[in-house]
Amino acid sequence: MPRAEVVVVGSGPNGLAAAVVCARAGLRVQVLEAQPTVGGGARTLDLGLAEGVVHDLCSAVHPMAWASPFFEAFDLRARGVELLSPEVSFAQPLPDGRAGLAFRSLDRTVEGLGVDGGAWRSLVGRLADDHAATVAVALGDKRSIPDRMLGRGLGTAAAFGLAVLEQGTRAWDRRFVGDVAPALLTGVAAHAITPLPSLAGAGTALLLSALAHAGDGWPIPRGGSAAITAALVADLVAHGGELVTDLHVGSFAELPPAHCYLFDTTPRTLLAVLGDRIPPRRRRALERFTYGNAAAKVDFVLDGPVPWTVPEVGLSGTVHVGGTRPEMAHAEAEVMAGRHAERPMVLVSDPTVVDESRRAGMLRPLWSYAHVPTGSDVDVTEAVTAHIERYAPGFRDVVVASRCIPAAHMSAHNENYVGGDISAGAATITQMFARPTASWEPYATGRDGVYLCSASTPPGPGVHGLSGWYAARRALRECFGIAEAPSLAP
Repeated sequence: MPRAEVVVVGSGPNGLAAAVVCARAGLRVQVLEAQPTVGGGARTLDLGLAEGVVHDLCSAVHPMAWASPFFEAFDLRARGVELLSPEVSFAQPLPDGRAGLAFRSLDRTVEGLGVDGGAWRSLVGRLADDHAATVAVALGDKRSIPDRMLGRGLGTAAAFGLAVLEQGTRAWDRRFVGDVAPALLTGVAAHAITPLPSLAGAGTALLLSALAHAGDGWPIPRGGSAAITAALVADLVAHGGELVTDLHVGSFAELPPAHCYLFDTTPRTLLAVLGDRIPPRRRRALERFTYGNAAAKVDFVLDGPVPWTVPEVGLSGTVHVGGTRPEMAHAEAEVMAGRHAERPMVLVSDPTVVDESRRAGMLRPLWSYAHVPTGSDVDVTEAVTAHIERYAPGFRDVVVASRCIPAAHMSAHNENYVGGDISAGAATITQMFARPTASWEPYATGRDGVYLCSASTPPGPGVHGLSGWYAARRALRECFGIAEAPSLAP
């Protein structure tokens, strides 16, 4: 390949999105990846736990695969990616044989929540009905007003903001009578790995709960998350891009010459590579970027379905194992205090609920995360097993094999997961907007021709490709004078 015009460091969804945009603009693009496989947080690998069983290494369930404006334009379905939607987007088992179920159908969810059904509809219904505006306000660059927020979208944006203020503060219980609906919402808020209630957690909960009742809900790609990565790679290669794996960039001298560099990395990695080449003021601001608490990963192989006490929980592609709202708030407070909760917040996904291809005979994978303090080196397999067993007696009996990646080791397979922070930066209200710094240009680094495009920039974590899309469009304008973004259509 001739000398690259654009070099992308890191091949997560944002890095690949940036690479695709630049390659489609007619530029020579090279992507450098430290790991043997590309994809970052969207990889599916054989972990050696059971023959024929593959596991999603990080992300497993993908509401953004249809809701993200980048993927909407890229059109994954037209590229052969099958998004399989469970009947229940997410579930929240509770003590005493009860459970909250977020069906794709809003009406069915409302009916199942009984006394709090109307409260759920008033909180989430409008956001789901106008999900394009909800996505625009939640997943914008936090510096501009997207077109989808204009007109009717302004009302939706206002409703979203008011709902965040309610559910992100101690007012979060006022609209609810029972304990099922608030627990159902809090399980989603816990994805942010923050103290609860919090504004960042509320924003996460409201966006993802709205998407649960819209479009494809919370789909699982057939074959695993790597299907999304494969579609991005195929498009990049078709437009002349090159990928280089097993190449760790540790210094500026190790970068190939190029006109433009896009870093799908944290600020920490950027500063390690560029050092004093970043202007002092911007460097100090990037050094202040904070990383959040962590997740420890436990992958299981089962020889049967999880024996949930409430069978309908097994219809869901995602289960939040945390108990009641107060129990989850307590568990997250323990993590924030640097302690391991006795019953940690656990996220669980069984892809075979919708994807039979993930089975190998009687065997199936089960994906799980447990929230732990940053840098924890604790093997949480027993804690996760015991917590699932609380709502699925007999779970131990279907476990054939397991493997834990403690939080302290998460960065070994993805350098962006500092201390096990899978969000590539703390999810705080400050860093929702000043991410990675308070600069009006969040993707700029202060060094001409060098940009950040990772989850450490707006809109933050998630497999949406938007950070890469936003950063690449800026790079096209500033480095190459290309004002109009290229089409992403197949």
